[in-house]
Amino acid sequence: MSVDTVSLTGWGRTSPTTALRFRPRTYAEVAATVRGCGPRGSIARGLGRAHGDAAQNGGGCVLDMTALNRIRTIDATAGLVVCEAGVGLRRLMEVLLPLGWFPPVAPDTLHVTVGGAIGSDVHGPDHHVSGSFGRHVRELELLTGDGEILTVRPGTDLFDATTGGLGLTGVILSATLRLHRADSAWLSVDTERAVGLDDLLARLSAGDHRYRYSAAWIDLQARGRATGRSVLTRGEHAPRHALPANARRAPLALRPGRPAASPALVPAGPLGRASVALLNELRYRRAPSYRIGELRRLSTFFHPVDGLPLGDRLHGRAGFVRYQFVVGHGQEETLRRIVRRISERRCASPRALLKRFGAGGPGWLSFPVPGWTLALDLPAALPGLGRFLDSLDEEVAEAGGRVCLAKDARLRPDVLAAMYPRLEEFRSLRGRLDPNGAFRSDLSRRLSL
Repeated sequence: MSVDTVSLTGWGRTSPTTALRFRPRTYAEVAATVRGCGPRGSIARGLGRAHGDAAQNGGGCVLDMTALNRIRTIDATAGLVVCEAGVGLRRLMEVLLPLGWFPPVAPDTLHVTVGGAIGSDVHGPDHHVSGSFGRHVRELELLTGDGEILTVRPGTDLFDATTGGLGLTGVILSATLRLHRADSAWLSVDTERAVGLDDLLARLSAGDHRYRYSAAWIDLQARGRATGRSVLTRGEHAPRHALPANARRAPLALRPGRPAASPALVPAGPLGRASVALLNELRYRRAPSYRIGELRRLSTFFHPVDGLPLGDRLHGRAGFVRYQFVVGHGQEETLRRIVRRISERRCASPRALLKRFGAGGPGWLSFPVPGWTLALDLPAALPGLGRFLDSLDEEVAEAGGRVCLAKDARLRPDVLAAMYPRLEEFRSLRGRLDPNGAFRSDLSRRLSL
């Protein structure tokens, strides 16, 4: 097992802290590290794509789980896979697609481990149909603070605390997942432009039930009547017979996707307000007003930013804050008000996505609930950003919504209980399960989880 001292950040490159990083290769090494982690505790970490500080542990231990990456068994008839927690979704997809199967949830990056996907209860553009990742876990192995390995199944408090629990109930070692059938590595995609936010919400409400995947890029620089103008893309897995002849020879081959914007259109330096405004204008104008049946590779539709070099550097050396919130159906006026406030501030956010969530999962700290979710990237160096986001937090909490903890690096603890009503149950279970505090993170200390 390798050990080194490292400075770590989330994907947003904010809030750096220094920790001892261990890279265990066996369950015994994981257990030994947890038992010997000292007063600052330990936290599991995967591929480092949590945007905030959920997988950091300043002054303590961080367990890099990526060496525990075996796929144990695949039941290609029933659509089940058993794999270790360090397996990345990219490798899982590369192995499963040739067998006609697909991971149950497709987040916007493949650089996520199975353990990270469960601990964050990740969601994708199919949430209105499939829910979040934890819904598709049949069982998991969890290492507790005393070194015991438990088999945890849905319907138990420990399962509900672990899915979305950000690694604070223990170290996820392996999982059994239900898969989704895929006939090809292509999607049939319909695209349409929405002239404003109300138009977008109407289109999502009226048509999402016809598609498995649905998400809208939203221009948060536009103002006036154009506030909330968007490009809505929705799709379904394409059947083999619909593919062009050259694709039918290898219909299940996974290919890398294109970047979200052409490299020629992306400035060499950090993106400023004027650059983002120009890129957003080009993106909206170049999108078709209405197009159906376009064939796109899976990776192009789901993970375009994975193909963008240095995608975490577009906002400069100070990094960026990923802000994602959800408000319920019936709270559309709160969503409108927040979108107007962001657009009036002219925040430079080239990546902003709006989706409609379906039913929430059982996870006590899981983010998705039925309603509307908006995710955007903001430059961390933006003057007054902290105060501005604090005020948005208060609006979200007052509307009964919540902020995504897996992407957070700055939420105030005083609004947390209003956003997550089962917070005290989570804290109580953690206190019973881990009385000595073997599992801690920068986020858990900041929010007193």
